[in-house]
Amino acid sequence: MLKYVYIYCVIFNTEYNVKSSSIYEASSRRATDWGETLVRRTYIAAAPMPSLLIVGRDFSFDEVTPEWLKGFEIHLRGKGCSWNTVSTYLRTFRAVYNRAVNSRMVVYTPHLFRSVYTGTRADHKRALCDEDMKKVFTRLPSSSAIPLAVRRAQDMFVLMFLLRGLPFVDLAYLRKSDLRDNVITYRRRKTGRPLSVTLTPEALELLKKYMNRDSHSPYLFSLLKSGEGTKEAYREYQLALRSFNQQLTLLGEVLGLNDKLSSYTARHTWATTAYYCEIHPGIISEAMGHSSIKVTETYLKPFRNKKIDEANNQVIDFVKHSIAGVVA
Repeated sequence: MLKYVYIYCVIFNTEYNVKSSSIYEASSRRATDWGETLVRRTYIAAAPMPSLLIVGRDFSFDEVTPEWLKGFEIHLRGKGCSWNTVSTYLRTFRAVYNRAVNSRMVVYTPHLFRSVYTGTRADHKRALCDEDMKKVFTRLPSSSAIPLAVRRAQDMFVLMFLLRGLPFVDLAYLRKSDLRDNVITYRRRKTGRPLSVTLTPEALELLKKYMNRDSHSPYLFSLLKSGEGTKEAYREYQLALRSFNQQLTLLGEVLGLNDKLSSYTARHTWATTAYYCEIHPGIISEAMGHSSIKVTETYLKPFRNKKIDEANNQVIDFVKHSIAGVVA
């Protein structure tokens, strides 16, 4: 277990001094490419015991075998990671491995990653339909029967959508220093991609309504209290996420939505809405900070098929009205 916990740090954190033959050095070079010493902070906390990550034990490439990688894949799935998230970890680790091979730090092993998943899969439909979108974006009626927490959840959901489908984890870890004038600049917790979002007037209004008033806190929102990268901060994030999803479920019941509402619905809805607005998938991918356009395509694939069906129906309708008797 320690090795698998450790590899989180290997891939996403590089603040330790280790031997030149270790995985750390190769991962440090990748971190430099991404433009920061600590590439990741959130996924340190994804480990069961974040404190294990500071042991500084060296980890050699010689220990990485197909069996070890399969065990790591099983470990990630056991922690509830989706197949696409598993793929993100393993592709990142493969990139570190390839750099080590190119630097002659390790002897190349053919087909080392063949037995683990490094592709992308189309997600289940999570985006809101047009009818549900109208309900979610309509202000709730003034009624004491609707809890304040549900109203807040609706506002935060809308804000995440307005910030180009900002994931909840990135929202929780935003810092006050990330906000300059009306622009938020941050790095995605999952991929390390730097992003800048210009706030619309609607987004700025919601941000001012809910931003952290504690002058001693570095966080933009009052979802976390403990220091970033600590075990306590990750627990606070988990609790905040669980509470947010619970309130969104209640919101969905209040609004009578057809589909379940969750923290990731805002992200999927933004992506599919952009797609229906004829925005190129490459632009959508950049806007969302995806590691590659292939990831974006997994969001859009179910809706692309729907759009193709709609196009086919338009063609058939045209033929029906233009050439009498061709189609019964």
